[in-house]
Amino acid sequence: MKYFIGFILLFGAFSCSQDNNHSGVHVTIHSQIDSIICGEKFNGVIQLKQNNKTVYQNCIGYSDVDSNTILILNDQFVIGSISKQITAVLVLQFYENQKLNLSDTIGVYLKGINQDWKSQITIHQLLTHTHGIQSVTKELEFQPGSKFQYSQLGYHLLAKILENISNQTFEELTTELFLKWNLDNTFHPDSEKYNLVSGYEVNGGELVKMTNSIGNYAAAGTIISTSTDLLRWNELLYNGKLLKNETFELMKTRYATRVHPIYGDIEYGYGLLFGENQSHVQIGALGYAPGFVSSCYYFPQSKYNLVVLENVAQGIPDFSLCFKTQLQLLELIKTLK
Repeated sequence: MKYFIGFILLFGAFSCSQDNNHSGVHVTIHSQIDSIICGEKFNGVIQLKQNNKTVYQNCIGYSDVDSNTILILNDQFVIGSISKQITAVLVLQFYENQKLNLSDTIGVYLKGINQDWKSQITIHQLLTHTHGIQSVTKELEFQPGSKFQYSQLGYHLLAKILENISNQTFEELTTELFLKWNLDNTFHPDSEKYNLVSGYEVNGGELVKMTNSIGNYAAAGTIISTSTDLLRWNELLYNGKLLKNETFELMKTRYATRVHPIYGDIEYGYGLLFGENQSHVQIGALGYAPGFVSSCYYFPQSKYNLVVLENVAQGIPDFSLCFKTQLQLLELIKTLK
């Protein structure tokens, strides 16, 4: 399918209603966000709240290009690595309930691994990507705790640990969490209760529909959600509903520095990213899955929550281009009071 310019020009014509009961300050925010979006080929959903009040919301483009189906606010997207903070919260809830210790070695729970290193690597190291596992059948790439190396497998192993402790599947564990907190449109990909929008990537000037968006480990990158549910997730997480205050402090503590493909050096907690000494300014995560580009951030000083979900990935494999619009929006919100 050719990625023709008329398709892009139509995006702006299909926008969901915005909250018109806003102050002069919020009118300015609206115009600033609109200015960023209009300058880019954006196809997705944006929601911004402050103190639980909607400041901005917009849906631009299509949930399915073939059928010309227009995006709506509660459309469901794959949220990529934002999934990791959901997994981290589940691990920390088990920790609060004294069902595991973060210093436990993974061999206590994963009996099927036949490598000696299972008695060296801790749950903490899985959470912080400092474990060195490249495969459960191979030697470690580095000494546990000695460096950071981003790993989808590590979060998959965390899910397996939770399954072994609870005698439930990770799907059941996540479903219970989502139902308890009224995250009614958030799903493990195996649940098949969702209605996922189509994901696309621009490749050689053509718009290509992706068919492998949920093939990754669910605990690491393929939870499905909506912008509204992710805003609620932020409100729960950052207001002490999901974890005790002292446990949440563990989650947003800097444990390692990641050389990020977009941010450069970035600090890493348990599934949360922030600049050096900046967890009080901007904290959250970006997410990518084939055809899906996402961000979910909280700004503690101004109490803003921003969620951006796209289902057309531009500029792959250059992630700085892929996330260009989202990074501009994040930089804007960081300046607001």
